[in-house]
Amino acid sequence: MRSDRPTACLALADGTLFYGKGFGAAGETVAELVFNTAMTGYQEIMTDPSYAGQVVTFTFPHVGNVGVTPEDDEAAEPVAAGMVVKWDPTEPSNWRAAEPLVDWLARRGRIGIGGVDTRRLTRAIRQQGAPHVALAHDPEGNFDIAALVARARAWSGLVGLDLAKDVTCAQSYRWNETRWAWPAGYGRRTGAGFKVVALDYGAKRNILRCLASVGCDVTVVPATATAEEVLAHEPEGVFLSNGPGDPAATGEYAVPMIQGILEARLPLFGICLGHQMLALALGAKTVKMNHGHHGANHPVKDMETGKVEITSMNHGFTVDSQTLPRGVKETHVSLFDGSNCGIRMEGRPVFSVQYHPEASPGPQDSFYLFERFAEAMRTRRAA
Repeated sequence: MRSDRPTACLALADGTLFYGKGFGAAGETVAELVFNTAMTGYQEIMTDPSYAGQVVTFTFPHVGNVGVTPEDDEAAEPVAAGMVVKWDPTEPSNWRAAEPLVDWLARRGRIGIGGVDTRRLTRAIRQQGAPHVALAHDPEGNFDIAALVARARAWSGLVGLDLAKDVTCAQSYRWNETRWAWPAGYGRRTGAGFKVVALDYGAKRNILRCLASVGCDVTVVPATATAEEVLAHEPEGVFLSNGPGDPAATGEYAVPMIQGILEARLPLFGICLGHQMLALALGAKTVKMNHGHHGANHPVKDMETGKVEITSMNHGFTVDSQTLPRGVKETHVSLFDGSNCGIRMEGRPVFSVQYHPEASPGPQDSFYLFERFAEAMRTRRAA
């Protein structure tokens, strides 16, 4: 085989082809293609369960330079279907690195392609919407292009697809690990805390750490748990996690559960898919976005304080703010496109945001939301 022969191919459903150098696992995968503008955190992004069914294009070219470490995994295994980068991943140069990115991907069965014009690809995604793609890596450079394009065209896409059930936990478990801090690393919450049940639609570990860090004694339960099963834990508050797929599909079983929790009048906090689930339970609707929001530099305005937060986002669906019912207030909006980024029930400790206040990766402007949730439970306990 010639050394200059491409060993990876990204085929879009419209027939557009991108060739490059493959790395990680060999094979093929079919998914939706999105781009992420974060300058750090490629490992956290690849292990974020919200990226199930998606190949991620990284607009920042330095990928692989800090290697990978088990401490930074947001889930036990990578969930994103594959990755697209401009430059071939570099060797790690970081004291925390446990292994190179390419070895980690190969061992975890995930495909990567380097040498791609990611600016051109990103422009195409922005203009035409997130395409369906087939990504192939063959060390010998042999590709059946017609078959790859056909696979991309035949893929049904994320609309109507419930992926939360694929990434949720199999059974409930307790969580007490707190946020990472120099030089000790991760800590452990001790003593009595606020009893919180977290619905796992694809929960990132750092969200659970943030809950523990504000004094929550967290019990994580599967996405399909009923209101009766949640309330059996006698929680002081309920948390709705992030996750992948179409919120309307997940809502088939999540919405009745959330409505049961609302009837119990408990403090409730949702993030990302959890935000969308709460909106659906309150009577609003969600819609598929053209290319979604994926990155760690998204400006969001708090409509109640006027402050602007720089946030981390990862979502391809959004709450239609025009469908919010009476008694539900829009609290945050994206300054990129005006889309909804937060809601709350008037007069109730029930609120949610579309973005990721746990900032993994990303800025830490929004950690106050976890403190707000804890304060709501503190107030309820004192009443």
